[in-house]
Amino acid sequence: MPAKSLQDLFVNLLKDMYYAEKQILKALPKMAKKADSEELRQAFEHHLKETEGQVERLEQIFALCDLKPAGKTSHAIKGILEEGEEDMKDAKDPDVLDAGMIADAQAVEHYEIARYGTLIAWANQLGMAEAARLLQQTIDQEYNADMLLTDLAEGRLNRQAA
Repeated sequence: MPAKSLQDLFVNLLKDMYYAEKQILKALPKMAKKADSEELRQAFEHHLKETEGQVERLEQIFALCDLKPAGKTSHAIKGILEEGEEDMKDAKDPDVLDAGMIADAQAVEHYEIARYGTLIAWANQLGMAEAARLLQQTIDQEYNADMLLTDLAEGRLNRQAA
């Protein structure tokens, strides 16, 4: 859909993130299964549950816009996830695999943080307070997931991979 207004941009990005979250729902169980570290496995499983809630919040925002939930292919998230799959195949050492999965998961988190930040700003500009509130809940979870991954990496997993 060509963007002729900020509302159009908002809806396009909403569709992008809906697609992204649906793809992430498919990737997280694979990552949890491959994780050697029990803490990392639990982090991926916990974020899977959060992501399910994030999809539900996006669906609520679509409803606020009087739209049916629909995704639009996000080439960015597709590429990030494909790189992650390659990294999982290439890693021969379990500790290296965990460190690589953390890096790939953080790439996803950073993408989401950037996109959700934009959506919040646009929702506020458009006077969509409820959408902004729902999006803030999601971005808070993304920040927390990113911090947890950093703590796991810096606390032990990167050292083990070295």
